[in-house]
Amino acid sequence: MSQKPSAINIIWLTMILTATVTAAYTGAMAEVTKASFESAKSAVTLAIGLIGPMALWLGLMKIAEAGGLMQTVARSLRPVMVRLFPDVPAEHPAMAAMIMNMAANMLGLGNAATPMGIKAMQELDRLAAEKGTATNAMCLFLAINTSSVTILPLGVITVRAAAGATSPASILIPSLIATILSTTVAIVASKLLSGPDAPLVTAPSDNTPVDTILPADETSDLHPPSLMGRLFVLALILAFVVGAWLQLSRQPQLTLLSTATFDAVSNWLIPMLIAGFLVYGYLRGVKVYEVMTEGAKEGFTTTVKIIPFMVAIFVAIGMFRASGAMEIMVTLLSPLTESVGMPAEALTMAMLRPLSGSGAFGLMSEIVTKSPDSFLSFLVSTMQGSTETTFYVLAVYFGSIGITRTRHALPAALCADAAGVLGSVLICRFWFS
Repeated sequence: MSQKPSAINIIWLTMILTATVTAAYTGAMAEVTKASFESAKSAVTLAIGLIGPMALWLGLMKIAEAGGLMQTVARSLRPVMVRLFPDVPAEHPAMAAMIMNMAANMLGLGNAATPMGIKAMQELDRLAAEKGTATNAMCLFLAINTSSVTILPLGVITVRAAAGATSPASILIPSLIATILSTTVAIVASKLLSGPDAPLVTAPSDNTPVDTILPADETSDLHPPSLMGRLFVLALILAFVVGAWLQLSRQPQLTLLSTATFDAVSNWLIPMLIAGFLVYGYLRGVKVYEVMTEGAKEGFTTTVKIIPFMVAIFVAIGMFRASGAMEIMVTLLSPLTESVGMPAEALTMAMLRPLSGSGAFGLMSEIVTKSPDSFLSFLVSTMQGSTETTFYVLAVYFGSIGITRTRHALPAALCADAAGVLGSVLICRFWFS
């Protein structure tokens, strides 16, 4: 039986046709032509740039999986995750991968979060009966991702500090409130829009041992280190603690919300996570080098899979922006948004954010640099810290497993975007006053 086109088909086609028609009136056909080629090139360039981080973090995730860390994490948050994702077995690796992805997003670790999210999608795809069609769990997970659950928007705070803002970290609480609002809307919208899923390919019961869920080679062949090996690792951990303490004692300017503190956090987190995964795997008896390189192989193949999806999305966005259609939409919508206290410049930011992460970050940086302590600067900083590049996330996550029928994932994600933007406006109005 034929299925009706999903929302992404309609939106993608509409963006390209609208760009072409608009360019005919604005005289921007040359710019649209150029944008189509440059956007396709940018998509491939970005995908190639993802190979390294993807290989690294998928390799580390393989170590965590082989050592049983993912099942431990899934088990610890089982009550919450079972309610959010009732179709996914409670201790399935997908649960832990989703938790780790959300944790990385909360800490602003985008380079780590994306491979973890792709790993979660790959695990969810193992449960899907209809390959190429998003399940309810996939749609909800993607919607939560696009709502940008971020506790530490380190990049935004750094830009504000560099621009000379009086209180660079003042956006923390507003961003957190806005992202909680957008995440809540993402969950509610996804649940309301979801329909029945096809039966799972495999659905172990809650009592099924984890070893029967994981592939056999991931739960066997563990060789815990000797006493000397464990003592050596303990000595290294103690040496690290002492070194960290010495570094902190030399920097008395570090306070809870200072720029130096956020810089230190962003610089220390990634090496600590990498070392933490490796130490855990080693102590559990995982052959860390062999497993790491085996998992890293998936980074290349996964990146190749997502290139067609990224090209399609990037070309549509590039043509739409180059045609002048976005400026026309901003002009038409400005009277409506200004009535709720959103300046026209912020509307541009709100429309650009789901389409282009680099474009939105550049616009935010420009506004903050011109007037770091203004309401507009505060608002766009909060938007940047509490929303996500929806179409990029959709292309990467769904592209990694070949999803072409996205079902209600995009409508739910766009609802979350709208909630994040409107929430940012209302919260910033209250906070700034």
